[in-house]
Amino acid sequence: MFESAFWKTPVLQSVIPVVEASRHVRTNKDEIARVAGWLAYEPFGWAQSVLPFDIGEDPGVLTDYQLFLNTLNFAFSDFATGVKYEAERDGRLWSDSEGMVANVLNALDAGVPVLTGEWQARATRADVERLFTGTIEMPMLDERTEILNAVGTVLVDRYQGRWANWLASCAPSMYAGGDGLLERLPVEFPRFRDISVYGGRDVRLFKLGQLALWGLHTSHQGTGAFAVGDLSNMTAFADYIVPVALRLMRIFEYAPELERRINEGDEIPCDSEEEIEIRAHTLYATALLTEAANAIRPAGEQLVIPQLDYRLWKTYHATFWPHHLTRTIMY
Repeated sequence: MFESAFWKTPVLQSVIPVVEASRHVRTNKDEIARVAGWLAYEPFGWAQSVLPFDIGEDPGVLTDYQLFLNTLNFAFSDFATGVKYEAERDGRLWSDSEGMVANVLNALDAGVPVLTGEWQARATRADVERLFTGTIEMPMLDERTEILNAVGTVLVDRYQGRWANWLASCAPSMYAGGDGLLERLPVEFPRFRDISVYGGRDVRLFKLGQLALWGLHTSHQGTGAFAVGDLSNMTAFADYIVPVALRLMRIFEYAPELERRINEGDEIPCDSEEEIEIRAHTLYATALLTEAANAIRPAGEQLVIPQLDYRLWKTYHATFWPHHLTRTIMY
């Protein structure tokens, strides 16, 4: 354990002190070994995209699409009822973030230029409400509108209204002496500045920033136009769903009071000790599990952490098991 190079990344370095001081969440390393003992033998492919539906292979459009989606990829459960958002496309309902993707592609089919910085900068709450038509009202519509306006303004002012131009201006790695994608993204677009404070220290979680880069990497596998040069430095994406998988696998252990609050749908405040510990342990446990699985897998079939994250998210994102509820724009 702790031998893989990814433990030296800024994100994992920042969560280890949280794990060591946690009072509400525990990662059971015995269960890590047990789960790795069977999970290591599963096939882990490289999907062309982590999102449903085909939008084509134009590199610029793919980039605009992936970064637009991750600008808005948060909060898909009603905070009062816990009911998940769903939207229709191709004759079926799609849940949570997949429902959001269905909405976006429905809008593009109708000629609404949602991927442009110009549309985003001018979008009103009514525009965003029309964009997200589903089984319940999309949560946090006001926040989504504010985010779109802020991001769109930067894209118009600096990058001719396109995420593709921003990407072309960066070094093609997460970390590159300040010019890396994950270094620039939260600075130029504060909606991606996913940093909490625990015990007086910054905890760098960067869920949506890393997920956006993972989406870019996977969607561009068919185009050859872009790849994240240091993909092995990427962690999991600390959200609502992966903790459910880890809890059901008995890797996560919650303090009784936190377990009760999650199961009863009580809101866990953003940046509370409990919320930060859940997210920090998500990154820690998935790194441990990836490392343990890789110790079993052949040299030519080693995993990167996002592959494991996607395996857990895809399996459990529509489960009826309760996840923690936190009102935040970060996941």
